Amino acid sequence: MSLPELTKRQPSRPESPRAAKWFGTGDVGSAVLAIGATVGGLYLIKPVLLPFVVSGIVAYVCTPLIDGLAKRTQWPRSLFAVLIFLVLLGAAILIAVVAGQRLISETSATLNDLQGTLKQLVRNANGGAPIHVFGLSVDEQSVRNTFGRIRDWFGEPDNVALLTGYGFMAVVGTFLTAILLIWLLITGPNVARGLFWLVPPGRRELVARIWSQLDPVLKHYFVGIAATVCYATIAAYIGLAFILGLDHALLLAVLTGIAETLPFIGSTAVAIIAGLVALHTATGIMSIVGFAVYATVLRLSIDHLVAPLVLGRAANVHPVLIIFCFLAGAVTFGIVGVILSVPVALAVKTTLATLYGEDEQALR
Repeated sequence: MSLPELTKRQPSRPESPRAAKWFGTGDVGSAVLAIGATVGGLYLIKPVLLPFVVSGIVAYVCTPLIDGLAKRTQWPRSLFAVLIFLVLLGAAILIAVVAGQRLISETSATLNDLQGTLKQLVRNANGGAPIHVFGLSVDEQSVRNTFGRIRDWFGEPDNVALLTGYGFMAVVGTFLTAILLIWLLITGPNVARGLFWLVPPGRRELVARIWSQLDPVLKHYFVGIAATVCYATIAAYIGLAFILGLDHALLLAVLTGIAETLPFIGSTAVAIIAGLVALHTATGIMSIVGFAVYATVLRLSIDHLVAPLVLGRAANVHPVLIIFCFLAGAVTFGIVGVILSVPVALAVKTTLATLYGEDEQALR
């Protein structure tokens, strides 16, 4: 049942002119207080939000497919929800089994190679003399000491216990995400109706109108991000492994894909890491030129072909706003804030466009 359908069954209260001008009905101050209280409450429980957010997004994206299959076949909706869950679970297990061990070994080898690469760069950059950056002196010994301290940190008992605790939390979080996902896939429409019921009756028509504008954009955004990550990972692996023949291609490809969830910042960091690996394994100037060409082509294909195609109107958010949203979300809510930063910006923009009577111009 869609939100517009729900609004037809609800009585509406008379609108006050002042509120109708700004929010449709009711007092805009109470709405601001409610939003503030919600954000504050979520901030207090942010350590437990990640499984709910991840499972909620996956269920939200998969719901139209489940509803469409159930409507077409007239079979129970829960049957397709379980089938979709099993497909997703099987894909996740397959990826973990096939790539998990190799990723761990490549991560360790990459860190070892990174130390040698940095030492070589320092040695060649200034004829072996220390490099002074922002008042710091960088030489081979300082690089060696830095990596030594990192290894010592991982070897301390307290830190081992801390990492073990984080590992246990990751396992519990993964299990909880799977449990939440199956329930949200099955009962998603009921959850949506319950959330919509929390909206005061006099405001439901406005909320339904905002949601009708926002819903396709959010779905396009989440599906587009997933498609961009898959494309970046596959294209990076083909380029790094089969064309350039670099070591640790799988790890670098996975990092490249994950970095696409952090536009500009993540992709730049991964490009630097991949560049260092390329320098370490380069056999001549042509190897370096080849990597530069590869990185440029991959970046251009993502920014000017894949992203606009799969993200649609959601890709029209200004880059400065995206960077601000990512940083603000990361500072306040961590990983959850990073995931939800752009969707929240899209929601705010759509809401304002609807309130200002510019529904057709929203997100253009």
